[in-house]
Amino acid sequence: MQIYEGKTAFRGIAEGKIKVYRKDQQQIKREHAENTQEELLRFERAKGEALRQLTGLYEKALKEVGEANAAIFEVHQMMLEDPDYVESITNMIRTQKVNAAYAVASTGDNFSQMFSMMEDDYMRERAADIRDISERLVGILAGRTGSQMELTEPVILVADDLAPSETVQLDKDKVLAFVTVHGSSNSHTAILARTMNIPALFRVNIPLDDTVDGKEGIVDGYHGRIYLEPEPRVREELEARQAEERRKQELLWQLKGKENVTLDGRRIEIYANIGSFGDVAAVLQNDAGGIGLFRSEFLYLESEDYPSEEEQFQVYKKVAESMAGRKVIIRTLDIGADKQVGYFQMEPEENPALGYRAIRICLDRPEIFKTQLRAIYRASAYGTVSIMYPMIISVEEVDRIAEIVGEVQEELKQQQIPFGDVEQGIMIETPAAALISDLLAKKVDFFSIGTNDLVQYTLASDRQNPKLEQICDPHHPAILRLIRLIADNAHREGIWVGICGELGADLTLTETFLNMGIDELSVSPGLVLSVRKKVRETKLGEKYN
Repeated sequence: MQIYEGKTAFRGIAEGKIKVYRKDQQQIKREHAENTQEELLRFERAKGEALRQLTGLYEKALKEVGEANAAIFEVHQMMLEDPDYVESITNMIRTQKVNAAYAVASTGDNFSQMFSMMEDDYMRERAADIRDISERLVGILAGRTGSQMELTEPVILVADDLAPSETVQLDKDKVLAFVTVHGSSNSHTAILARTMNIPALFRVNIPLDDTVDGKEGIVDGYHGRIYLEPEPRVREELEARQAEERRKQELLWQLKGKENVTLDGRRIEIYANIGSFGDVAAVLQNDAGGIGLFRSEFLYLESEDYPSEEEQFQVYKKVAESMAGRKVIIRTLDIGADKQVGYFQMEPEENPALGYRAIRICLDRPEIFKTQLRAIYRASAYGTVSIMYPMIISVEEVDRIAEIVGEVQEELKQQQIPFGDVEQGIMIETPAAALISDLLAKKVDFFSIGTNDLVQYTLASDRQNPKLEQICDPHHPAILRLIRLIADNAHREGIWVGICGELGADLTLTETFLNMGIDELSVSPGLVLSVRKKVRETKLGEKYN
């Protein structure tokens, strides 16, 4: 028996035969091109075919994993048509008189290396995307068609890394688990794996050869291990754990329809976080009481231009109608930092996490903000819709938002367009907002605490930097004190307060949050029933000290 350890991207246990996926080593030779025009034409044809393939992948992913996760293939299309990338390839063909495949491969290597050297974690992840689109182009130029990864039986898939396009082409019924040598928990492949509920490990130092291929294995996603030809004792232990997890899940399903009430009678709302209309099915399936965070920025990230009022309205309306009266809280546009949109034409920043993002963009570009607000207000006539505004740091910002909202309401009234009674809330995710939450509470209907950003801003530590995992501690006393302060200030003014960051699903803190007076927790749809179970087992005591 051999044991290989790594990091967990998605928990779970999978047992079966191991399949090592080795990408074709595309040996690209530099060849002199007598006819550069012909090579340029071949490149343009290959680019067109690649765009067609990516459109097909987007449509396939849309059906299987929803809009938010399918968006990577639209990103790939944009990268494929990026002027710098295209110009580098065509210029190399013209000036160096080389074959198109060599120009693509060289440009891909150069751009990938540039991205991998960037300090920002998100931008480093784009190196894999550049490699993916370049390999696709080279494959088309070489005459290869179809998927290179056809599976004939259920397997544990082991690879150096998996590009999103490779992952989405897989027959999901035949993949028991993913194990990769490289990658990260923030890569698109890891996100897709979590969405598909496929156990996944990354940074596993496992050989990609015949010593592994075809052998029996067990992936333990709870402890970040893969066992090669496991001993009977280990197999029995993990199979027992797997059976126990299935039993727990079956018990959780029995909680559907039950109330979120503590042993001593206190009710708490448990909502779900979503990124697209495609996620609503999971919200309903897991019996969430509403949507506590609709990340509207994905409408912008998935578009090649500013989404129109009508386009946004149709999406918000569908979500509101599908939730059938349950609350839908839409967060206004939150781009910037690691979520860049090319057509916004924003200048590069030294520290984008502390820069021009979220509400700062909206207040600086009110025409964009008003378009979104009009769409949300129109959709509010079809359900129970609330709005919350991200990255607030001052009372003045909230006052300015109220002025713009008033203008939008007046416009809709004059045009005789119906709209509902829309709750106004803000996200508390900066230390500034937390410390003046007593003043902010007088201005709004609710608070939603964004713990992901609150943690990194309070502890001055980038939550995506793996070197800072121990420092970026969401259980830090400073974080818990701020959450209690926010809750106390909210209740003094008679407004409710929720948590929509990942900390809301931390079951070790559920009792603490309830004792602080938190009224609502918004978590990933698949975690709703686990949080409900914890709430129903909790008896409240003295408030957290």
